[in-house]
Amino acid sequence: MAIKQMDSANKPISSDGRTYHVETRPGEVANRIVTVGDPQRARIMAQQLDSLLFEHSSHRGFLTITGLYRGLPLSIVAIGMGLSMMDFFVRETRMVVQGPLTIVRFGSCGSICDAKTGDVIIADSAFGINRNYDYFDTHTGTPYRLSSLEASDSMLAEHLVQQMQEHRVGREVVRGAVGNADSFYGSQGRTGDDFYDDNDALIPAIQEQVPGAVALEMESHMLFHLARMSTGRLNAQPPSIRAACALLVFADRSGNAFISPEMSTQMVIAATKAVFDALVNDSPTQDGLHPSIGSVWESKV
Repeated sequence: MAIKQMDSANKPISSDGRTYHVETRPGEVANRIVTVGDPQRARIMAQQLDSLLFEHSSHRGFLTITGLYRGLPLSIVAIGMGLSMMDFFVRETRMVVQGPLTIVRFGSCGSICDAKTGDVIIADSAFGINRNYDYFDTHTGTPYRLSSLEASDSMLAEHLVQQMQEHRVGREVVRGAVGNADSFYGSQGRTGDDFYDDNDALIPAIQEQVPGAVALEMESHMLFHLARMSTGRLNAQPPSIRAACALLVFADRSGNAFISPEMSTQMVIAATKAVFDALVNDSPTQDGLHPSIGSVWESKV
């Protein structure tokens, strides 16, 4: 798709209404969204939709798929990895979707609790883990900084727990706080000789400072933070975005084990309807959501 002229540097939307990075416009993204990292996971999940109405891959690597599930519009958006990609996705989706947004991050994580590969973790809250760059020059302070907790939407999280249990996804469903690192390696305590990361004690430090910490990943804290910040000027209005997070344990950091490709695919397939059902049960009607006129789901709802 050719990139069209953008009218604003602050809010880059093209002359045909598309955002710059995600490249969607009004009527292509539903108010119920599952966001994943891997585009292949998005396509596997899309096979469980009742009908497929729209698919688009952007020049920046975002894949958006919209269809119907139980008669209601639902979108799956693959964003890649990391804080900045979540930021692009949430902000640009908010630009083009009218009405409240309900977003579930469905991803993978490394367990730092008793959860093992094949288990499911539902994030009650998330916290940031950021590399302190100055430390590596001055050796003052700590090499990594932890932020305060950002809560998920409790009702949406409860729906996820219920559906994971009803659909018998994984061996156990664990709840707790999830660490959202700014990298996969250094800020998640993965050690090695190629770089000086001073992270040997990072995971024990996280467990000490955040007693309810259960897993490490890279996106949920930004999602929860932006959901809470999705308000009117000076927080004069309630948030317009509600968010929760369901994670499959792909890595057991305590036991140094990693899930097999076969098991990871099986878990994604098993969990897909649980995530979809949680979104639809949380918002069972189309009332007050993005207008269907001119949308990809027009006359199909």
